[in-house]
Amino acid sequence: MASAQFELSDPPRDAISAIRFAPTASRLLVASWDKNVYLYDTAQSGGQLLQTFEHRAPVLDVCFGDGDEDAYTTGLDWDVRHLNLSTGAQTVISSHTAGVKSLAYSPQHHILISASWDSTLHIHHPSAPSTPTASITLPSKPFSISLTATKLVVAMASRALHIYDLSSLASAASSLPSTDDPAASAIPVEVEPWQRRESSLKFMTRAIACMPNDAGYASSSIEGRVAVEWFDPSPESQARKYAFKCHRQADEQGIDVVYPVNALAFHPVHGTFASGGGDGFVALWDGVAKRRIRQYQRYASSVSAVAFSGDGKYLAVAVSPGFEDGREEVGEGVIKVFIRELSDTEAKGKGAK
Repeated sequence: MASAQFELSDPPRDAISAIRFAPTASRLLVASWDKNVYLYDTAQSGGQLLQTFEHRAPVLDVCFGDGDEDAYTTGLDWDVRHLNLSTGAQTVISSHTAGVKSLAYSPQHHILISASWDSTLHIHHPSAPSTPTASITLPSKPFSISLTATKLVVAMASRALHIYDLSSLASAASSLPSTDDPAASAIPVEVEPWQRRESSLKFMTRAIACMPNDAGYASSSIEGRVAVEWFDPSPESQARKYAFKCHRQADEQGIDVVYPVNALAFHPVHGTFASGGGDGFVALWDGVAKRRIRQYQRYASSVSAVAFSGDGKYLAVAVSPGFEDGREEVGEGVIKVFIRELSDTEAKGKGAK
């Protein structure tokens, strides 16, 4: 069965920074540099734009909360916001002192984590408004975060990488004294990382994504490489980690042009992962077997974000200029979001060679 793909109507007007499917429904959130978050229903071909949420500055990340009606956003206005998708209400739940790059919500621990360029993590308890926001100082600027049921991985500048135990983060935040002031400043707490690592990639990390089985993670860099690593600190497990070249295209002289790997996402059922690059390609990989499963046709511009639906039946692909060609204008009709319906075995691993 060949996969079917359609393009969402009414796309954003500027570069797309993040896309996320709802936990159980066909809804999709899209964050954009045009200062808006878009909510789509992707159940039918072409999709339907349900609502637009205007922000004060470009939006850098978005995620859903416990259900399909709660979402969180963040960006260059320094704020972390809660969106009620039913009523359209927006509430600021904390503020950093610089732009906020990443968000992640843990349904197991009911905590929201934001990572800011002010080199802090904020830990929020959205279901307990009287619990203050906890702040954890990082050694350097965070570029990307991802979590499993038990761990949070933070990729930072200077090739630094911290792995935190989520239960420790939740406990540290919930132990703070209650407050009636929702605008109270975040309270610093000390939480030691479960592990400190140095990135396997020599150049700046662009994206990180955790395996759904809680075994490890993949990270990507601006230099056309992806690394796959495991949490288990034993020498046998660490010997399995590896990195590989990808998203490189030969020019007319046969010389490799290296593109950034902008996006990573793991399939929630099969445990394989998708990568999206500045070369306009999306590829599916079997990280355990160290094999590429397939590569889709080239998109018209850089792939800025990818996301699988909760049931793994759909793959969303955001296409917007990454300016790899040196052009600084965003042309008409270049910003697009595609929804690809996957066949039952399309993202399934092929096993080792």
